Amino acid sequence: MGTLIISATVVLIVMGFNNTILWLAAAGLLFVYFRYGRTGSGTAASSSGSGGPSAGSSPASYRAYRERRDQQAKWERRYRRERGQ
Repeated sequence: MGTLIISATVVLIVMGFNNTILWLAAAGLLFVYFRYGRTGSGTAASSSGSGGPSAGSSPASYRAYRERRDQQAKWERRYRRERGQ
């Protein structure tokens, strides 16, 4: 996926020497790719960067999920207690 995005960006830049809108399209493509497209699809490079290859990203994301869930439950208990429900 990354190779396709880089290739499309290079093509837009080369074609953009006559048309500046293509430069903006290339910049927008790179922005969208770096903002939303890089999700860590399970390759060795992306999983080894987050705590070693055996750890993966699942424990960290599950830990974050548990923390959000517990915080939400705490807020709900507090709301019920303050509202007398």
